[in-house]
Amino acid sequence: MTSQFGGTLARPVLQAAAFGAGVPQWPLPAASTPHELWLRAVAAGGQGHYASAHADLAALRRQFRPECASEPSEPGPQALGSLGSLAHSTAGSLMRQLGWHDVARRWDGIALRLAGADVQARGDALVGLAADALGVGRFTTSAALLAGARQVCGGPARQEVRLEWVSAELAMMSGDGVGAVRHARRAIDLAAAVSSVRHQIKSEVVLAAALCSAGQLNEARAVADPALMAAERSGLVPLRWAVASLLSGIGSAGRTAEEIAAARDEAADLIKHRGGVFAR
Repeated sequence: MTSQFGGTLARPVLQAAAFGAGVPQWPLPAASTPHELWLRAVAAGGQGHYASAHADLAALRRQFRPECASEPSEPGPQALGSLGSLAHSTAGSLMRQLGWHDVARRWDGIALRLAGADVQARGDALVGLAADALGVGRFTTSAALLAGARQVCGGPARQEVRLEWVSAELAMMSGDGVGAVRHARRAIDLAAAVSSVRHQIKSEVVLAAALCSAGQLNEARAVADPALMAAERSGLVPLRWAVASLLSGIGSAGRTAEEIAAARDEAADLIKHRGGVFAR
């Protein structure tokens, strides 16, 4: 059944689960359009359902080019367009979350080639490539890609949030704790203006890590503890694992070391059960 807005009745639910306050939400409703497939993949990935997310992205790519179901597709006569670019960027993000930065770079590189003049798609691809470069220690390349992303970012507010995340991470890796905190706080301010619970909680996790890099451990705990509770409440398992991993290193102000370790390990087990494979 279609809605008066041109999509199916599932679209508002998928939109809220991917970029709004509609989490936790599982199972997700079936997608009936290519855009809904992308929203469904984003929502599934945010909750740690990696196998489902990759399956939806593969289905989306098959709608444009049947022979490209599970591998990054090369641009050709039947171009995927901006939605295809976003599908590749999303696949890259899912791989990067689990540490597969080299694999993610392949997806993000093709996403950039498919983006064309689309601002949203091009910005997502550039930010993804900057994060990939950062993950393999190519700091200069990451900085250059971030500079390029700042020139084109003008799409959704969530894109500006992602740009600040990676900028904060680059500052952390470069030993600039003050700069990392500045970028992380900017991400929080930007995320407050959007409806995405996932972006808001991830911004808090980035701030907690930035505060650690600046030597402000008490402040980091004060941010990370409620972020862990929010991630648990919202069913955002990858963020739960990330913030619990952080707290297992610096200690929690409200939970024992055993409780934090259990939260981290339970989240990791859920990720594996749902099709996620951590890089070694």
